[in-house]
Amino acid sequence: MHQFFLRRVRAIPGVEGAGITDALPLGKNRTWGARAKGVVYERGRGQNAFPRIVSDGYFAAMGIALKAGRDIAPSDGPNSLPVIVINESMAKNLFPGQDPLGKVLLNGCAPERTVVGVVADVKHLALESASGNEMYIPLRQCSDQPSSDLVVRSTMGTAALVAAVRDTVRPLAPNLPGSGVRSIQELVDKSVSPRRLIVLMLGGFAVFALVLASLGIYALISYSVNQRTQEIGIRMALGASARDVQSRIVGQTLRLATIGMVLGVIASAVLARSASGLLFGVTAGDPVTFAVMLVVLLAVALLAGYLPARRASRIDPLVALRAE
Repeated sequence: MHQFFLRRVRAIPGVEGAGITDALPLGKNRTWGARAKGVVYERGRGQNAFPRIVSDGYFAAMGIALKAGRDIAPSDGPNSLPVIVINESMAKNLFPGQDPLGKVLLNGCAPERTVVGVVADVKHLALESASGNEMYIPLRQCSDQPSSDLVVRSTMGTAALVAAVRDTVRPLAPNLPGSGVRSIQELVDKSVSPRRLIVLMLGGFAVFALVLASLGIYALISYSVNQRTQEIGIRMALGASARDVQSRIVGQTLRLATIGMVLGVIASAVLARSASGLLFGVTAGDPVTFAVMLVVLLAVALLAGYLPARRASRIDPLVALRAE
């Protein structure tokens, strides 16, 4: 039945792939024991895995790359060899240093299953968590699926796709629910929503801290340069040009600022690890973030040294020498 259902959905213009799964990423999860046949495990050292019961075409619809072997096929039915597809993490954990293809797994739904494919890891639990062991069982070979979700990849807009799918499958499923349609992006947004507020607050505090640091650097360096007005007057009275005086003061300012920033980067790199659990897509030592911070602070230090030095170098040396 589901094969006919999928064929009709895949025939919709604009649909690039369709499949069925009992567990979407970032949704519900359960674990089954998973053991390699012929391997004796120490007590408490057995492997567990997240089972996904899927139809053929699911990997293509979800954009999950096939790394080795073959995909689940329409021919993988109840009367054919029980097969299974595992992810890369499970292949490394159960068969370290071995080719997992052709190996036999002992798990639910069937006494034994032969590994026919390896796919890329998928973050099913959370974006910031490792994938763990995942195994994909053909839908037609396992009845342990209280509910299923249809996954469709399409070039159409969401509203047009939903309407087309409903019109296509209504003869087969007239009671198809009208709600519950979600995009993958919506699943991702729901998963990260509890952390989003915390990250926004931390980001706001970080910007505020950067502004305070910039103001502090500017005020301190500007004050220290203004205190050197007499020195500037003496140097100019002895023949130093305004450009020489400005270059000297700016160079000294940048050296001091660089030392402070190096120490600050080291401290930031250590403290940033405490926030690594809230990050996805960037690391705690994200080079772009650190580079932007350094550029801003260096620019502030440059201005703080240059502007007062430029102003002081334009004062008549006699006036500068009389300054307290």
